[in-house]
Amino acid sequence: MATTPRAPWKRPNPRKRAGKKSRHLSASRKSAAKASARRAGRPYPNLVDNMRMASKASKKKAAKKRPPAKKTGPKRAVKKGVRKASKRKDSKKAAPKGRAKAGRKKPREKDPEGGLTAAGRSAFARRDGAHLKPGVTKTLSEMTPQDMRRKGSWAVRFYGRKKLPALVDDQGRPTRHALSAHAWGEPVPRTVAAARRIAAKGERLLQRYRRIKQKT
Repeated sequence: MATTPRAPWKRPNPRKRAGKKSRHLSASRKSAAKASARRAGRPYPNLVDNMRMASKASKKKAAKKRPPAKKTGPKRAVKKGVRKASKRKDSKKAAPKGRAKAGRKKPREKDPEGGLTAAGRSAFARRDGAHLKPGVTKTLSEMTPQDMRRKGSWAVRFYGRKKLPALVDDQGRPTRHALSAHAWGEPVPRTVAAARRIAAKGERLLQRYRRIKQKT
């Protein structure tokens, strides 16, 4: 009779059992695990989310270590004159393509007014598998319960933490942390008091979201 496998949180850590040190997820993998948890409706990633990101990281490392496959096959005899002519033709054809690529600008990933552009969100999705969405800029009457949860969670995470990052630089310009408020339809905070007001608004949105969920 086959025994059912135990849940991963009930099994001992295989690395400790083998006498190896535990590995930690990188910052990008942590953000991907958080995104996976949000898609599943969880506020924080659980063990399964972290294990999935760790397995992806180990697969990528194994793929990098694997040597490239050598091309094997019969070589066709080519005359010297024909080979030189084909090289000249190839160089002429490749030249305009190279110039076109050099002149093409890379799309901007960070919005200068705050937050990420659509190209930036797509880049995160390719690199980390994160499905980032643009900030909620609707008025309270237009917000859905999910909009309230997203905006409230952002406001508390960014401006409700105990120690805030710098809001202005040495020249008095707002930092990227402060500019993120613009992407969510809020005034850019330059003082701690202004940042705390945004955090308090986020708390009220989360309370409103919880009341709506309790009614339904």
